[in-house]
Amino acid sequence: MRGASVVDPALVHELVTARRRVDPLAVLSAREREVLALMAEGRSNAGIARQLRVTEGTVEKHVHSVLGKLRLPETDEDHRRVLAVIAFLEAR
Repeated sequence: MRGASVVDPALVHELVTARRRVDPLAVLSAREREVLALMAEGRSNAGIARQLRVTEGTVEKHVHSVLGKLRLPETDEDHRRVLAVIAFLEAR
């Protein structure tokens, strides 16, 4: 009545306390997400190449890019491809 806005306090509480979910896959291109999804299905590079009708070399480049963008460095202790799939599944 006096030109003020009224907002439900419960809504304000929800908005203030809501955590912003950061999508770790947001850095990936659409094709990289597609390759990662096929990796999550358990497909090999050859299987992904056949599915997408590209060369295995192209798939290898996409996989390398996915691993780099997800900041999964090469180590003797971790399997980066598995870690990338876990990140994909957690983001779903």
